[in-house]
Amino acid sequence: MKKLLPGVLVLLCLTLSIALHAQQKKKISGTVTDKNGAVLPGATVTVNKGKQGAVTNSEGKFEIVAPDDGLVTINFTGYKSQTVKVGASGEVQVSLAEDVAKLDEVIVTGLATSVKRRNAANAVATVSSKELSGTAPAQTFDAALSGKITGANINANSGAPGGGLSIKLRGVTTFYGNTDPLFVIDGVIVNNRAVSGGLNAVTAAGSSGATSDQDNAAGRIADINPSDIENIEILKGASASAIYGSQAAAGVVVITTKKGRAGKTKFTVNQDAGVVSVRKLLGQRKLTEERVVASRWRLADYQAAVAAGKIYDYEKEMYGNDGFTRNTNLSMSGGNDKTTFMLSAGIKDEDGIIKRTGYENNSVRTNIDHRISDKIKVGLTSTYLRSSSDRGLTNNDNRGATFGVALSSTPSFAQLHPDEGGNYPANPFSASNPLETRDRMQNNELVNRFIGGINLEATLQQSQRSTTRFIARGGIDYYNLKSFVLFPSSLQFQAITRGQNIRGNANNLFTNWSGFLVNTLSTKNNLSFTSTVGLTHETGQFDQILNVASQLIGEQTSLDQAGAVDVTQTRTSFRNDGVFLQEEVAIKEFLNLTAGVRFDKSTNNGDHDQYYLFPKANIAWNITKTGNWSSTVINDLKLRIAYGEGNGLPTFSSRFTSLIGANIGGKPGSAINYVLGDNAIEPERQTELEGGVDVSFLDGRISLEATYYNKVIRNMLLQAEPLGSTGFSIEWINGGKLQNRGLELGLRTIPLNRKNIRWGSNVNFWFNRSKVLELNAPPFDPGGSFGSSYGTFFIEEGKRATQIIAIVDDEGTEAKVGDSEPDFQANWSNELTLFKNLSLRFLFHWKKGGDNVNLTQTLYDGGRVSPDYDDKSPEAGVPLGRYRLITPASYIQDASYLRLREIGLFYKLPVKMRYVDGITVGASANNYFTWTKYKGYDPEVSNFGTGFSTGIDVTPYPATKRLQFHLAFNF
Repeated sequence: MKKLLPGVLVLLCLTLSIALHAQQKKKISGTVTDKNGAVLPGATVTVNKGKQGAVTNSEGKFEIVAPDDGLVTINFTGYKSQTVKVGASGEVQVSLAEDVAKLDEVIVTGLATSVKRRNAANAVATVSSKELSGTAPAQTFDAALSGKITGANINANSGAPGGGLSIKLRGVTTFYGNTDPLFVIDGVIVNNRAVSGGLNAVTAAGSSGATSDQDNAAGRIADINPSDIENIEILKGASASAIYGSQAAAGVVVITTKKGRAGKTKFTVNQDAGVVSVRKLLGQRKLTEERVVASRWRLADYQAAVAAGKIYDYEKEMYGNDGFTRNTNLSMSGGNDKTTFMLSAGIKDEDGIIKRTGYENNSVRTNIDHRISDKIKVGLTSTYLRSSSDRGLTNNDNRGATFGVALSSTPSFAQLHPDEGGNYPANPFSASNPLETRDRMQNNELVNRFIGGINLEATLQQSQRSTTRFIARGGIDYYNLKSFVLFPSSLQFQAITRGQNIRGNANNLFTNWSGFLVNTLSTKNNLSFTSTVGLTHETGQFDQILNVASQLIGEQTSLDQAGAVDVTQTRTSFRNDGVFLQEEVAIKEFLNLTAGVRFDKSTNNGDHDQYYLFPKANIAWNITKTGNWSSTVINDLKLRIAYGEGNGLPTFSSRFTSLIGANIGGKPGSAINYVLGDNAIEPERQTELEGGVDVSFLDGRISLEATYYNKVIRNMLLQAEPLGSTGFSIEWINGGKLQNRGLELGLRTIPLNRKNIRWGSNVNFWFNRSKVLELNAPPFDPGGSFGSSYGTFFIEEGKRATQIIAIVDDEGTEAKVGDSEPDFQANWSNELTLFKNLSLRFLFHWKKGGDNVNLTQTLYDGGRVSPDYDDKSPEAGVPLGRYRLITPASYIQDASYLRLREIGLFYKLPVKMRYVDGITVGASANNYFTWTKYKGYDPEVSNFGTGFSTGIDVTPYPATKRLQFHLAFNF
């Protein structure tokens, strides 16, 4: 057998060589334009269904080698694909029609394969660069996604500079694990972990320790520059996201950055400048002598303040700053038929609405694609990011330290301003003087980040009907986050600790690589097979050290200049491995079938060497491609159904019973924690079945996409109460079953399309309903609230996972009073273009239902400073503020809203210069108008971080609105 092997290999090589050279080939050239004759640079040109490829240059021209009887297919985003036969002249002139229904848009079907939307079996949401940041640029990347993803529920953890949003796709998927989707940039898996800066050591918002989910931390995906992004695909269903393995249980956001195009080197300069202001202020209580006496404040202090004209609006002083924002982006792109490049840089600087807060972001990106030969091409991507956030001190606390909590008990006649010597008076109504805290504290997060990736694609075998490619990808995401929190000893609330200095240093390293073999086979009877087999490997390491120093010496800021230092270290790591096989079959372009299976193992599982199997299968039947379809109204009609299984990893700590530091007999030692780990813990397993119909009318001017899904998560990660004899109070277990069902509708229309006027309008509608089907533990509060006295989430079998319960009578009866899940959400986006130069774009976002726990109002009522405190209530003789306090369920409030999320007006100047290709000017507004009855600063709020519990409102950094002006040059 060993002697025969070399001969077999030689014979195989000779066979492949003959197959590769058996055809007569010649060079084909051509030009690609739209229907109006405008050239289309960057169009993809392939021969024989993707077996060879080229890209049009800046003049819309291309050259490619093709067989005499070959078929040339041209694809370009936003236009219908077109296939032409190679003629004797070797010249090809192609004019593409607009693809208003996006049926020829290419979307992901595997880690190394894709398919046109008209043939896809999954509902995949896409966000283009224009939709992301082309209308009214948001402060951060995650904020730019708000209201644009069908099937997503997005809430801001806080309005503080530097971002921080909670994103859930198709409902909650876990109680204690990761609820945010996986983010992938150009094939590189990136970390979106929210890292605490240690504020809990000052605020005591959480039960203990230096960190808490209430620390107003921002997910690091916020640092990505939206201007670098070409396209985003959101894989929501398990049958689509399962290809990314264990980290993709909550969905996947696939980000593709901009690439260079062959031809003349092009330069682009974009300058934005504007003003950021508070979206809404709550207002203050109007005081009278009678109300002061009733509130048990000193009447003489109030009378003296009135006489001196010193009645202040401290909320406006704190949050009423108009911040200046400026954003500059530069890019250079070009290349030739061998090498293309894209270089870009961005500089952003934004002031906050609170003095001494703000956000800076600097980024540099380099994307290079090089074709080594006709058979091998390689791509390199790299990004360096540096961001700095001064986030102030907001959200919940139990020491009266944060701005909002201090203001919630401070009446308007209090004297908080400094004297001529700069000395601040003590606040007699709270533990802190918020003006002093604002002016003397520091809270900075500095991030240095590098994301780099490499993509290699090589054609191993090629014939007229078969092509085999090898695709390899690798990437690294590393960032260092330095946090600096300083509260001088002179601050009022630092009288006991005598100053605190918190220095944090966090290092995160993600790596991933993958390799795939992809074979495409076409038969004579119009059958096409795409076979994929691959390996994936991912690692992650996180290491954070927090040093909390107290009893500071004078004005020193070094950690060693303190009377006491407490150190906390958090370390986590993981390694995931996967094997992936997939087969895609296309029958005469009307029936597409896909079946695949993934085997995954992870060090987060109890048995880190065990592979778990996750299958997927789907089918798409395009009825209009059957050959006998004939309709002048319906252009495209597709039925689809998809099934997939995925898994969510257990938390890092659930495998272990950890040790904690302890004082044992006056000596340092270790004691066993009260939480019992499970060394046999398994991943949460989800199955999802989705079905839908896609239809387009009137040459694609109207298209409808409808999807219904049913997702069930089993083996859920829970914290249960073990037997008392174990000595533990909590143990990790797998138990319970959760269901999410929902509907997603999308309607794209072109109501008007004339020579000098075009109107495009899109409407999306979606909702989700969850239900706890089984619970192998007593009903429980998953955390992130203050108990049923004011409203709490409560996990209970047979009920929604997002229900909110509260005490509803004097007997202490608990009952459901709300639900954080919206009844439905919808958006309406429009673009109106006049004479090809003037365009108006706007986006409305409507959220109906979904309750918040408004603890901000609770605190303001308790401090007797609510603006409506003295209004009439249902109980005679009891002011409204007092009535709410004795009926806590009133703080669970409807957070419905209608928001003009974006509006922009842009004009391309009709000028022609020697070195200038175009000049565009514009103006835009972001989150400028919101219609809501919600009594808080913003109905989109989630002060308790990115976990399960959203919709908690505790004196956050108020939401902002922005007005900007834009200027862009193309050279």
